Amino acid sequence: MKRISRNQMLQEMVRVVAKRSSCLRLQVGALVARDGRVLSSGYNGAPSGLPHCSPETCGPDRPCTATVHAEAGAIAYAARHGIPIEGSSLYCTNSPCLDCAKLIINAGIIHVDYQIPYRVIEGIELLKLAGIRVTNNGD
Repeated sequence: MKRISRNQMLQEMVRVVAKRSSCLRLQVGALVARDGRVLSSGYNGAPSGLPHCSPETCGPDRPCTATVHAEAGAIAYAARHGIPIEGSSLYCTNSPCLDCAKLIINAGIIHVDYQIPYRVIEGIELLKLAGIRVTNNGD
């Protein structure tokens, strides 16, 4: 039997996390990990306790106005529960947007692994400018 690597395991896990998304436009997942172990997870969806996306707030042809991004959710969960993430890696299904890249930098994350490139590349460019290692391990 051939075992998958921890990196491959985290890449598969983040795809499962994305399935929790309540966004009608795009399902995105994120995991914060250190040494191959998950510290926090997030998926895009409405802020806690607020209504999920509806055809009035988002859809395949327009940006979502009700969703917290997966990366922001994973970072916020760690902060809220006192989980230190400085020096960790972030695994995400889609490359981070510019605002999420800013959060990733300020959270002290040192590596971002994404699977699907976002149509706008400013987030990836900012991460690289900040010295964060970025890898694209798309299928």
